[in-house]
Amino acid sequence: MARTKKQAFTLQQGCSVYHENNHFIVLQIINLDYVLAERFETKEITRLRISELSLQPRDLQTQKLSVIDAIADEDWQIAQQRLEIIQPLVHKQGRTTQDVQDVADQYGVHINTIYKWLRLYEADSSLMVLSPKKRSDAGRKKLSAEVESIIDQCIEQEYLTKQKKSVAAVHKIVRLECRNAGLDTPHINTVRNRIKNLSDELKIRRRMSEQQIHSALHMNQGEFPHADYPLAVIQIDHTPVDLILVDDVYRLPIERPWVTMAIDVYSRMVVGFYISFERPSALSVGMCLSNAILPKDKLLAEYEIDASWPCWGVPRTVHADNAKEFRGNMLKKASQEYRFSIEWRPVAKPHFGGHIERLLGTFAKEIHALPGTTFSNTSQRQGYDSEKKSAMTLKEFEHWLMVLITQSYHHKLHTGIKTTPYKKFEQGILGNKETKGVGLPRKIEDEETLRINFLPYVERTVQDYGVRIDDIYYYSDVLRVWVNATVEGRSKLKRKFICRRDPRDISTIWFFDPQLKCYFPIPYRNTSYPSMTIWELKKIQKKLKEEGEEHINEDMIFKALEKMREIEQEAVIKTKKSRRAVQRRKHAEENSIAPQVSSTSESNKQQEILKEDGDDDIEPFDEMLEVRRDS
Repeated sequence: MARTKKQAFTLQQGCSVYHENNHFIVLQIINLDYVLAERFETKEITRLRISELSLQPRDLQTQKLSVIDAIADEDWQIAQQRLEIIQPLVHKQGRTTQDVQDVADQYGVHINTIYKWLRLYEADSSLMVLSPKKRSDAGRKKLSAEVESIIDQCIEQEYLTKQKKSVAAVHKIVRLECRNAGLDTPHINTVRNRIKNLSDELKIRRRMSEQQIHSALHMNQGEFPHADYPLAVIQIDHTPVDLILVDDVYRLPIERPWVTMAIDVYSRMVVGFYISFERPSALSVGMCLSNAILPKDKLLAEYEIDASWPCWGVPRTVHADNAKEFRGNMLKKASQEYRFSIEWRPVAKPHFGGHIERLLGTFAKEIHALPGTTFSNTSQRQGYDSEKKSAMTLKEFEHWLMVLITQSYHHKLHTGIKTTPYKKFEQGILGNKETKGVGLPRKIEDEETLRINFLPYVERTVQDYGVRIDDIYYYSDVLRVWVNATVEGRSKLKRKFICRRDPRDISTIWFFDPQLKCYFPIPYRNTSYPSMTIWELKKIQKKLKEEGEEHINEDMIFKALEKMREIEQEAVIKTKKSRRAVQRRKHAEENSIAPQVSSTSESNKQQEILKEDGDDDIEPFDEMLEVRRDS
């Protein structure tokens, strides 16, 4: 079935919400978990759990289709610029006409336009509503694409440099370039407005010296810029866990898992995590961020943990080490859709990753008390047989870690903030007698669509046989309309489409239909083939190439998969390598978001809808590992 997008909404006093299809008005936010609400029909007042509230009743929750991959990049940039302009006015209490006029004057925009953007955004809270709309004279812009390109190039090459050229100097070069190209010269105000819309931080980082950057952004030891309220800045990092885990069948040792964790810098609350036997990749980051953004109630209930973990909502900024998984197209598009920025740790400023590294260090001390720990170095491990002592499965370790986070760490005094992380987070959200809180964050209702938007993707053409990715074929009837499609205006250039894939189960891809503007799950063309992880596929392809196979095909891959799994199953008791492979596959199957449906029934559902209308694995963070080796 196609995946569509539901709105995010901000929960506040007086807003309209739904609980179990009943309409309520929020009277009071009691704490981070509950609100007091009045039922609209009966006027009955009751306490409701925040995680169970939605913006609309179930039968009306089909919202506008997700267009994360349908909007052109330049339109997203314009939408982001418009959001930056109106951001100080959005949901501002006591907003006056003069406030709006001041912003309009500042950016050279008519006040009616500002009001229009505010009306659209406050009603929908989606970046897409601010993207340019197609006009009846679509294709004819005020400025040609060539002029726009010249302006962008001149800003990049002339303005955003240490030479600090003025707007007038940049406009002079724009005028010269346009004249040489035989194009009309844009007004200087056009160039000035483009530069105004650049973020202050970008200007500082590109136009100032290292010392000036350090001073301007308050990058001093012991403090972090702009982390002045909950979810303003979260830090994310990976580390191998100092613990040997066992498989869940024979309870024999496997290996150390990896954990990706995110921390709210303001409060030091853990906002998200992801544990896996696989080395960190874009998937690890995507799953950790989706866990950070979404409510944790279902996860806590799954493990029967009686605790509050009220961290949910989109962060303003995600701060990370300079690793390539943060620079891929998948995270770029996700950050545009959910409106958060990604910042990288300044070179030679190791203290900028200090919050997350101290957190990981704190948890490492607790892990060293568990059976099967490897400790931090070999000297500490002398005389201790980690594999022989190992006793916890990955599922058990995940359970233990969540209990540690929610029932211990969040409620212990943190010397850096002089209170507990939970109390600090609560004060930042709800406020206290001294300070006013920022309020509860926006809530994402459609969890599955968010997870899809954080999956890696590739672009492929659609052929008669369907879609081919890594020598595996995928097909569904919904692809027929796009077979041999070409780029508009270029009949010889085949059109490529967004195909998202969960590395933990590549038996299904998520195909984005640009006409219907939604995702469809597309299964293997041969549905008799078993599901497989991307790591198994890479291992098989590598082995076949080593055996001299030059032309690898689908049949060869799945025959090799069957053989490899038979060998692993026979040797599972004898070898750690086999146990590791089996356990990795099992963990991947349990956590994959690929739909488990038959191709026939899924095709029928997709036809009803039609009628109705790469990231490579990364290396660990060297800096963090060096610190751990030295400890």
